[in-house]
Order: sequence, then C-alpha cells, then structure tokens
Amino acid sequence: MGHYRNKIIGDAHFRKDWQRRVRCWFDQAGRKKRRRLTRQKKAVKIAPRPVEGSLRPIVRCPTFKYNTTVRAGRGFTLEELKTAGIHPKIAMTLGIAVDHRRRNRSSESLQANVQRLKEYTSKLIVFPKKVNKPKKGDSEAAELSLATQLTGHIMPVQQTKPVSKARAITEDEKKISVFRAMRVARANARLIGIREKRLKEKAEAELKLKK
Repeated sequence: MGHYRNKIIGDAHFRKDWQRRVRCWFDQAGRKKRRRLTRQKKAVKIAPRPVEGSLRPIVRCPTFKYNTTVRAGRGFTLEELKTAGIHPKIAMTLGIAVDHRRRNRSSESLQANVQRLKEYTSKLIVFPKKVNKPKKGDSEAAELSLATQLTGHIMPVQQTKPVSKARAITEDEKKISVFRAMRVARANARLIGIREKRLKEKAEAELKLKK
C-alpha cells in the first residue's frame, strides 16, 4: 500500500480470524426434510380441506410496467361477495379469503371475480358440523363420500395474452404518435385544476370590468 507525503502508513487488516465468522449451513438437508414433514402433518390435520389454503381473487398488478399481468390477490372485496350472494363471515368458513380494504375500480374485475366465486361454490362440498344433524347448505352424503383433498392451487390464475397477427401499418397509424397522445392526456389530467381556476378568475375579472 503506497503513501503520499509525510502521512500515517495505512494499517492493512489482513490477519483477521475469518474462520470464526464463517456461517455454515450443514443443516440444509435436515431443514428441508423437516419442512416437508410439517407440510404433511398440516395436510392430514386440515383434511379434507385444500392444502394451499383459501380461494384468492384475480387482481391486476400495479404500475404501467406490470398492469398487463394478473396474479392472485389477498382476498375478495365486500362488493364482490355481495354480488355473488355470499356473506363475508360465511365466506371465511367456506375457504374464501376476504379483504375489506380492496376496492373494485372496474366492472371487468368485479364480474371476473364474481364468476370465479360462483364457479368455486358450484364445485364446493360442504361438510356438516354434526353428521347426524346436517344443516341447510351442507352437501349430501353421496357427495361427501366423493370428496378428496386438493393438493395444488385452488383454481390457479391463468395469464391471458391477446393474440394479434402481424400486419402492415396503415397510413392513419403512421400519422398518430401514441407517446405524444399519452403525454398530452397525462398533462391534461394533471393541469385540469389550475386551468379551471384560471377560467374562473378570468370570468370573475370580466364581470368586474362590466360593472
């Protein structure tokens, strides 16, 4: 290590006892086995309910970059459950996740999740709390005998991509700049308040001049 002018010579710490600070992971295989056995015990404990847990809604990812992708959300909104005719408290007993904070911003997402709930309830087998005293809404004995535990995801989310064939660009499309149109739309949305304020002030000033 070089030095410059009359300064302190740098003390290079190259003799640290590094072997004492090494983190080893010799129990990796053991932990893997323990996790697998825990999953098996949980599956036996919650049987015949699904292993993966509750049914999740289809939601769209945030931000402009990822909003074309859909994924499983936290839970169904109260509006979705109401439209499907399911009470939120009953939904949690039927293995349906509920999220009271999420809101429906579009009718498409609302209808998609309502259809998902209806499809789930049509396939659902509800076991009675007491076998000798079944209540309204419980499945019949013939259906109960056919029930099996689902090991995978409940109604997994499928990515849908629009298929479009290659074609020639038209003259009208060449004249339009999509980037410019988007920038103008964003600017209009951002400046709508200040523009309304200016128009209001201008109208008030003209009224004062008339008086």
